[in-house]
Amino acid sequence: MTEREKIHSGRIYQPSDPDIMTEQLAYLDLMDEYNNTPRRLQDQRAAMLTKLFAEVGEGCYIESPYFANWGGHHVHLGSNVYANAGLKLVDDTHIYIGDCTMLGPNVVLATAGHPIDPDLRRQGLQYNKPVRIGSNCWLGAGVIVMPGVTIGDNTVIGAGSVVTKDIPSGVVAVGNPCR
Repeated sequence: MTEREKIHSGRIYQPSDPDIMTEQLAYLDLMDEYNNTPRRLQDQRAAMLTKLFAEVGEGCYIESPYFANWGGHHVHLGSNVYANAGLKLVDDTHIYIGDCTMLGPNVVLATAGHPIDPDLRRQGLQYNKPVRIGSNCWLGAGVIVMPGVTIGDNTVIGAGSVVTKDIPSGVVAVGNPCR
């Protein structure tokens, strides 16, 4: 299995592999272009999102600047998703965001983790686990969602929360750790 094939497997891999870096840098250049495109050019920005993200439903809007390890390449947006400024997507594997979900400023959705073993960390290795956010959710300002977490539909995550475990549908959850 190549390093590139390991990205979505949950296995430890080397993210600085030259084949991975070449592809990743191309998406980062597109992300920079999006972040530097004036907001008045809405049609152009919307078209750019469809090139950057894996899926983009109708009516999605991402405020600038946003940052993503892969420019958003592994991010799947439902319809009418809104993300405020400062969104940070550690999209080394898939992130799924359902319809009508709102993300406050400076939300972090992280899919990448690093080994506990210090020798493996020293080698720069990592693993990835997908993040899933349901439909009609609201993540308040500064929320951090850790790798492998699923947040159910119709859920609100309070500002500043750190989500380390799955959160069910239809609840308000807050805190560090979020519960």
